[in-house]
Amino acid sequence: MRILIIRHGDPDYVNDCLTEKGKREANLLAARLQKEKIDYFYSSPLGRAKETCDTVARAMGREQDVIVCDWLKEFAHKLVLPSGRERGIAWDMLPEEWLNNATMYDYKAWHEQDFYRASGLDTHYQSVVAELDGLLAKHGYVREGNGYRVEKGNRDTVALFCHFGLEAVLLSRLCNISPIVLWHQFVALTTSVTTLYTEERREGRAVLRCCGFGDTGHLLAGNEPPSFSARFCETFDSDERHD
Repeated sequence: MRILIIRHGDPDYVNDCLTEKGKREANLLAARLQKEKIDYFYSSPLGRAKETCDTVARAMGREQDVIVCDWLKEFAHKLVLPSGRERGIAWDMLPEEWLNNATMYDYKAWHEQDFYRASGLDTHYQSVVAELDGLLAKHGYVREGNGYRVEKGNRDTVALFCHFGLEAVLLSRLCNISPIVLWHQFVALTTSVTTLYTEERREGRAVLRCCGFGDTGHLLAGNEPPSFSARFCETFDSDERHD
């Protein structure tokens, strides 16, 4: 099985839709994915992701096949960090708030810290990964330990249209990595495509392997510069986003 995790186009967060740039990005994404075999479309209910998904599905004559999943909406969660800073999203920490904390790198323990539990984030994380496990089981791959029992091996392609913060949670579960590292040291730009395949090297047992993260080749091909959305300043003296 192949899984495509696709971030929405350049967002107008206030109106929860795509900007004009985001619409151009979504059209370029659609032109790219028209050449692909996609068997299942799953989308976040939020407007920016649903509009991106619908643009692709419409180009393929598959609008009626889109399934909206509430658990694919952005992983937004209010936090009071140990430093005392209040943040509205889980992945917006300064380096000094996580970089030297060994627990942040621990796949099984990162969310058990007191400040995460106090916010309910650990419960939210477990809810999302349980939904992901349920979806994979529906498609023939049942979570066992850190891998998957293959009940019905297949070469289907499942496309998930969602958000960067949520994508990091999905990758965390699929690849057994703390999302802290993914949230803070990776970034999936708008309309980027992350590709994973199952590998069943021994009959009945599979793992997911990422063969492409955050690909925006369709934007390059269409002369559309990638959006800065989800990035922070490249140098401190710039006027790019710091906070």
